[in-house]
Amino acid sequence: MAILLPYPQLTRTISTSSDTCSAGSESDDEITQLPPLPSSWSDALASTKDDLSRIAEFLEKEHKSHAVFPPLPKVWTAFELCSPEDVKVVILGQDPYHGVGQAHGLSFSVERGIKIPPSLRNILKEAADDVGAPFPPTHGDLRNWSRQGVLMLNAVLTVRSGDPNSHKNKGWEKFTDKVIEVLNKKTGIVFLLWGNPAHKRASGISEDRHTIIRSSHPSPLGCRQTGTPFCGSRCFSKTNEAF
Repeated sequence: MAILLPYPQLTRTISTSSDTCSAGSESDDEITQLPPLPSSWSDALASTKDDLSRIAEFLEKEHKSHAVFPPLPKVWTAFELCSPEDVKVVILGQDPYHGVGQAHGLSFSVERGIKIPPSLRNILKEAADDVGAPFPPTHGDLRNWSRQGVLMLNAVLTVRSGDPNSHKNKGWEKFTDKVIEVLNKKTGIVFLLWGNPAHKRASGISEDRHTIIRSSHPSPLGCRQTGTPFCGSRCFSKTNEAF
């Protein structure tokens, strides 16, 4: 059964509050404490408790002088929508979008009503070329992919407004390495690694039990670069073929 379904499935209207919420409401932006890890992941990631406490302390201090994205209530969106038992595909990004209203806790995704960033547009264009999804897209909300078992994970889960990679080396990488370690104990997951930073995480994945699909990053600068360009990679049909 196909996991990454063509775009009609992605764009259908789903009548849940999570699909219709506004991007970055005022109440979300005012919250300065990192919420607890979703219960479906808490046992598997129990060893990260101290790491998350240090990250939470850093974020609380960061909030005193800077806006942080995504709003902290949305940091765990990927984990809320996709439990460890449900993960079939991992799409690994670097860090969240750093523009106002863009990041909402899923790598590469933006909420409805937000202009589609160039990297995401290239992703959806590849889906159109590869598996026949309609293009141009009507929005960039990838939550329906998460509901199909796709963990939309960034290596770093927060960022300072307007300052890409600003939360690098603040503890998130150790946490997400543990996420990959937990998932590596399973079998049959497809890992989509886009760009060199993602490729480096492959050392923690057992290729005898999982499928790894590597390509360049889908950004305009990288999507046609290197010997394994993202554009034309057929990563979506290859993912479906793996199942």
